[in-house]
This record gives sequence, structure tokens and C-alpha cells, in this order.
Amino acid sequence: MKLAVVTAGLSVPSSSRLLADRLAAATVAAADGESSVSVVELRDVALDITKNLLTGFPSPALQSAISTVVSADGLIVVTPVFTAGYSGLFKSFFDVLDADSLVGKPVLLGATGGTERHSLVLDYQLRPLFGYLKADPVATGVYAASSDWGSGEGALQRRIEKAGAELAAAVGGRVAGGGGTGFVPFAQLLAEVGE
Repeated sequence: MKLAVVTAGLSVPSSSRLLADRLAAATVAAADGESSVSVVELRDVALDITKNLLTGFPSPALQSAISTVVSADGLIVVTPVFTAGYSGLFKSFFDVLDADSLVGKPVLLGATGGTERHSLVLDYQLRPLFGYLKADPVATGVYAASSDWGSGEGALQRRIEKAGAELAAAVGGRVAGGGGTGFVPFAQLLAEVGE
């Protein structure tokens, strides 16, 4: 299984990158067979994304990031929440992708923020974005507020493991089925992750 991780965190270290790494580890742990993980840090190609939006031509670094995402069997995306929504850098990266490049690709949605009040960004912004791109988001998205990293970490880890298992099952079904649309019925996902 080839996983691509896209993280839009701006600081170093970043809570978005921390969540992305933990989601990737949970997915790999739940997967059958060998897995590889490639991480795309959007802050490293931020200027390239802007130039591509203005000129229509990706730099070699941006083209490499795009190829990593498009060629992956599954995708993990994590954005920080700014002003009650996903970051502009996150959205801009997906704006430069070809409209059909993510069709049927299983995607695990993640976001980080300072307060639990922004957790709906997963369902009201990320799901519609990836629905428009015809990707196949797994049922469980993971939002991590600042308070989740301390005493609430057990609940966060359970959500991470559940989401990782769902992505591993979705990618496994897609790869075993020879690609196809990537669609795995929700009831089948639940049966495979033991719900």
C-alpha cells in the first residue's frame, strides 16, 4: 500500500504534522502487507503553489508533490483550522490538482485547531471538497483540539486507530479489486473494522 500524507501545518513542529504522522502510523499498523508512506509538507511548496496558480505551470518540487498524491493508493490529509475553515494553503494545493486526479481515491480527513468548536470543519468543509473531487473519504474523520493532546489523548488515539483501520480497509479493497472506483460500501467498512 502506497500512502501519501498531505499536511498544511505552518509551524515546526506542527500539531497538524503530529496528527498526520499518527494517522499514517495507525493506517500502516492496520494494513495487510507492506506499506510505504510519503509526506507532502505544503509549507515547503507554498510559493510554488502560488506561482502555479498564477502561471499554470508547476515547479519541479510542486510537480513531485502532485505526483506523490496522485500515484498513492490512499491519502491522508490534515489541515489546521484558520478562521473556522481549512487553511488557504491547503485549499490552494487541491486547486492546482487536475479535477479528475483523485477520483475514487480513499481519503482520511483530519484537522487540528485550538478549540473543539471547530470540529465540524471535517463534515462541512473537507467532505464537500473531497466529494467535489470525487474522492472516497472514509467514514471517520479525526479532529484534534489543543485539549486532545493532554489528558484527552486516549480518546484521540481511539479515533485515530478507528480512522486508520477504515482507510487501510478501503485501500485494501481498492487494491485487491484492481482499482475500480475505490468504492467500498459503508456496511462492509464497518464489518472489516469490527464495529
